[in-house]
Amino acid sequence: MPLTPLDIHNKEFNRGFRGYDEDEVNEFLDQVIKDYELILREKKELDERLSEMNQRLSHFTNIEETLNKSIVIAQEAGEDVKRNAQKEAKLILKEAEKNADRIVNEALSKARKIALEIEDLKKQSKVFRTRFKMLIEAQLDMLNNDDWDHLLQYEVDATELKSLQAENETNS
Repeated sequence: MPLTPLDIHNKEFNRGFRGYDEDEVNEFLDQVIKDYELILREKKELDERLSEMNQRLSHFTNIEETLNKSIVIAQEAGEDVKRNAQKEAKLILKEAEKNADRIVNEALSKARKIALEIEDLKKQSKVFRTRFKMLIEAQLDMLNNDDWDHLLQYEVDATELKSLQAENETNS
């Protein structure tokens, strides 16, 4: 079990003949307590920051999963639309071949309507693709955002901590 600042504060040493200077030992212990409390506070802050970053990472992971599911659904919907359009076109062609002269005008009318619907579907598909591309680019922009670089700045350099500790010791 690690020491607490209270353990350091309450530590008593046996006195021996010609032992250490009590004031000097107490002064040193007080400095150790201050430094130890500072380190504990810093550790707590870093733990909190780590927890926050883990929550943000979880959030972005959820967004990624949602986008992946959306992509799959959109692909399936596009394939269904294409298959349905192909089936409908084949049916119309068969019907036109069976009833050639009698329903030529009707078949042409339906063919024009289907062509317009196909063009409309193509336009809708282009709009959907453009919007979907914009969504993905927006998500990529979020991923390329400086916030990610900001996360990388949370690394703690051990040499900086040692130099800060050395400065604190020389200042005391």
